[in-house]
Amino acid sequence: MKTGFWQPDPLLALARQADQVELKLVVPTHDGSSLGLDRSPGPARRVYFLDTPGLDLYRHGVIIRFRDRKDRRDDAAVKLRPVVPGRVPRWLRQADRFQMEIDALPGHAVCSGALKERLGRGAVAKTIAAGRPLTRLLSPGQRRLLAQYAPAVSLGHLVVYGPINVRCQSVKLRGLQHGMRAERWHYPDGSYLLELSARCPIDEAAAVARRVSTALRAYGVGPADEQRLKTDMALLAA
Repeated sequence: MKTGFWQPDPLLALARQADQVELKLVVPTHDGSSLGLDRSPGPARRVYFLDTPGLDLYRHGVIIRFRDRKDRRDDAAVKLRPVVPGRVPRWLRQADRFQMEIDALPGHAVCSGALKERLGRGAVAKTIAAGRPLTRLLSPGQRRLLAQYAPAVSLGHLVVYGPINVRCQSVKLRGLQHGMRAERWHYPDGSYLLELSARCPIDEAAAVARRVSTALRAYGVGPADEQRLKTDMALLAA
């Protein structure tokens, strides 16, 4: 079974772990021009991560992320990656705004689960400007998740990684019924990452991967030499 840029084995291995997959592809930043991407389409979002100086949360498979969205309400997310669905406690599976999906890069796929919380507009920027810790914005459910999955990590020991400027744009490609999402991440050290992504039900992943790969090749776009998740690059390169 051919699946274009995405190899089938990782997808098949995780097929029963989630209902949805996000196909992700890091491409060379200069390929954005062939897709008609504007380098500055609208307001940039600012993304912050929290972890200890030694990245203890990350090493436990826990990620805390805040987004200052400018054009809409901010949000906070506590993500588990990797996560084994059968081992997720009932209270978390049944929690509002908890969602599991497969993050799939070429040659690598992992199941993740995220508990999200919508915040007020400007909540992240206001909290930072007031000198208050971003942990104040976490919901009781998110705090409970952290206490269960990273009990040895104190919220008071967390430091901020970021901000990272992110610009998002929808991409329409010939041959694709549904568009893709393009995210250009500009890291504090001056490096860039351009990621294209498409979500679909897991049972459609192979077919969508083939169509996306064919469409991108028609634009002369292929995978970058290094395929890394945006969050991994944000924390490990800090």
